[in-house]
Amino acid sequence: MSPTFEVPQNGNAKHQESNSSIFEIGDSDLSRLLERPRPVNIERKRSFDERSFSELSISSPPRQFYRNSENSSRVFDSLGGIHSPARSGVSTPRSFNCVETHPVVAEAWVSLQRSIVHFRGQPVGTIAALDHSTEELNYDQVFLRDFVPSALAFLMNGEPEIVKNFLLKTLRLQSWEKKVDNFTLGAGVMPASFKVLHDPVRNYETIIADFGECAIGRVAPVDSGFWWIILLRAYTKSTGDTSLAELPECQRGIRLILTLCLSEGFDTFPTLLCADGCSMIDRRMGVYGYPIEIQALFFMALRCALLLLKQDEEGKDCADRISKRLHALSYHMRSYFWLDIKQLNDIYRYKTEEYSHTAVNKFNVMPDSLPDWVFDFMPTRGGYFIGNVSPAKMDFRWFCLGNCVAILSSLATPEQASAIMDLIESRWEELVGEMPLKICYPAMENHEWRIVTGCDPKNTSWSYHNGGSWPVLLWLLTAACIKSGRPQLARRAIELAESRLLKDHWPEYYDGKLGRYVGKQARKNQTWSIAGYLVAKMMLEDPSHLGMISLEEDKQMKPHMKRSASWMFVTTNGHHEHIGLSIEPTVSFP
Repeated sequence: MSPTFEVPQNGNAKHQESNSSIFEIGDSDLSRLLERPRPVNIERKRSFDERSFSELSISSPPRQFYRNSENSSRVFDSLGGIHSPARSGVSTPRSFNCVETHPVVAEAWVSLQRSIVHFRGQPVGTIAALDHSTEELNYDQVFLRDFVPSALAFLMNGEPEIVKNFLLKTLRLQSWEKKVDNFTLGAGVMPASFKVLHDPVRNYETIIADFGECAIGRVAPVDSGFWWIILLRAYTKSTGDTSLAELPECQRGIRLILTLCLSEGFDTFPTLLCADGCSMIDRRMGVYGYPIEIQALFFMALRCALLLLKQDEEGKDCADRISKRLHALSYHMRSYFWLDIKQLNDIYRYKTEEYSHTAVNKFNVMPDSLPDWVFDFMPTRGGYFIGNVSPAKMDFRWFCLGNCVAILSSLATPEQASAIMDLIESRWEELVGEMPLKICYPAMENHEWRIVTGCDPKNTSWSYHNGGSWPVLLWLLTAACIKSGRPQLARRAIELAESRLLKDHWPEYYDGKLGRYVGKQARKNQTWSIAGYLVAKMMLEDPSHLGMISLEEDKQMKPHMKRSASWMFVTTNGHHEHIGLSIEPTVSFP
């Protein structure tokens, strides 16, 4: 049983105890880590096509600046703005003071404020949903992945304190022993969620954390650690405060997360092998293997870690391993996960049962396994990263999060990013419909649904994870659109969401092929639906915010080829051989 500390605190929740699940933040509360950030001069780069914003009808509001009584330092950036390193507490959005605020935006901020969770007087996160009309289950907890859009909203509004507290609290939870039954999880595993418990009788607070032992299917959250690293980099980029990431505790936390992913084993691929339910899609949905969402987040977390790790002995060793993995991972993903009309035609004509290193159909994919829908879904111009690739298996479903993160992390080349945008634009009715945005497409139905989901009543066709529409994905779409020079697509999606989200009370998801109906089990006042909308609005109004969540292309990892078609290349003794296609030049890495 984990120890507890008594602190004066009023509350109304009943104290609970559970084996290996109660994690108490030390009485020192990492107070020396919670000092206000040091202002550091950083350059913020625009990673989008400036010309594309001539189409925007929304003008960027003038920035509001603050002088904090405790720290009056202000930092000028390359855009002519000023970074205000911190604000005390979480208060009214500064945008309210400078422009006429859209009524949906105003209500969204009020709802986001209401969702804030405090621990010992400090804001540490936002609750998953404030829906008292139904059983809470675990929606009364702070989820690591769910907090990301909330964190970005606070950072964009110049309120980094809650983000810093969250990063430190979850880092502290990582250090505790984690058990599921009698099995101990790896030291680097981050929690899926945590909950603050108030005991008014004994007058103290505790934090309990879930590392998968309470989750559906008892699956550890593979994505939590990646989101933590990505958010740490976003915090550093937004505030200019490098002192947090440079703390020994944070450096160790990064290395522990990456140790889980970079350890050697039996894998012949650089991708991560995962179980069903280990990410946002946390139920059985046939994404076991090498899901695109995890691979894209893995790639982005590796690149963020390279920017955050100190150049000491341990940091350099970890950075070397990261660089090698990034080269292999980018090649693998751009080659084998990418699908466009030419690649689809090539797979359609594959021979099978090939042997030796000269095999073209490297994974022995059966052409007859190609689903009928993909031939109609694939436009003449466009492409995307498919859901999964493993021996004799290709999951051709479209997954929104993985493709958007691929653009933001520059896993997708500029040409591939443009092709993904072409696909979204040409298949708007299918992927956006009346409410952004399909988490995956298409939905599984009938016999396939019964076999793959195990007759899951929550994941019926065109509902929840099985083709449901999730408003939270709006911020990812907006960021990807801005980076790809297509802000008009983001504006179009935001206007669709704005017309319904507030009057529908911010649902978790929508059902139906077009996303017309509020989900049958959707929670109302879902925090990440609220925060996702706010982040999308703020990014569109001030595209410089994109810098905290976007990474520029690393030229050293860019394949020197006109298109991704390296199914047709083989590797022998470290040298790439061309075996018949007229593609030039061949792939090579430094």
